[in-house]
Amino acid sequence: MVYWLLFIGYLAVITYFMFFSDGFGRTDQTDYAYNLVLFREITRFYKYRELLGMKAFLMNTVGNVVCFMPFGFILPLISRRCGRWHTVIVLSFLFTLGIETVQLVFKVGSFDVDDMFLNTIGGIAGYLCLMLCRGIRRLMDGASKR
Repeated sequence: MVYWLLFIGYLAVITYFMFFSDGFGRTDQTDYAYNLVLFREITRFYKYRELLGMKAFLMNTVGNVVCFMPFGFILPLISRRCGRWHTVIVLSFLFTLGIETVQLVFKVGSFDVDDMFLNTIGGIAGYLCLMLCRGIRRLMDGASKR
């Protein structure tokens, strides 16, 4: 139950930042904004990081990874069916695809394949953190039984 509440809270925060936060450029646009070329925006942010600022570069790259780590971490905790690495990858990708598509349709933010890539990496990283935590817990449980 606690994991479900955490997951729902996480989804509410993600929804706010992806669709409503003015601080992340989520204002209404008149044109469709999209990037369909993998690594185009990542490369642009890296190339112009001194002009845009390191904060903008990190928010666009590391921020997209970090914001999806809870997805990959909590999802296996709330469902056994989501406990496999390949399931987390597919669900992270599909969830991100859904977010990006809604942003495109409602002209809030932009549809960006780089975001989809980075968010999916974030889901994988969250899953790996969960596996690391479980491994450490097993080691500690084994050591306490001695």
